[in-house]
Amino acid sequence: MTEGTALLLNSVREQGGRIITVGTTSTRTLETIATANDGKFVAETGWTNIFIYPGYEFKAIDGMITNFHLPKSTLIMLVSALAGRDNVLNAYNNAVEERYRFFSFGDAMLIL
Repeated sequence: MTEGTALLLNSVREQGGRIITVGTTSTRTLETIATANDGKFVAETGWTNIFIYPGYEFKAIDGMITNFHLPKSTLIMLVSALAGRDNVLNAYNNAVEERYRFFSFGDAMLIL
């Protein structure tokens, strides 16, 4: 994360704004940095081994745009941690009924 991005995200937080990520990779990145820095964003490079699953308390984000992931995957666990398992299952059932496309080149959802 660049210094400029860290400053912008901290400013959004300080002003009461919401942080919405696009994708699970950016979600994991922001959560890794915020977790290591008492909820603050700092300029940083590196890697993460964070595993987000139901019960996880989000420290960095308020929502996410993501696609419909494979069932029984770690990514669906991350989405369930944010939206709740029942909400995700309902969304997936509706997506199947409406013939949405799944996986990397499919439809997307906004989780708030």
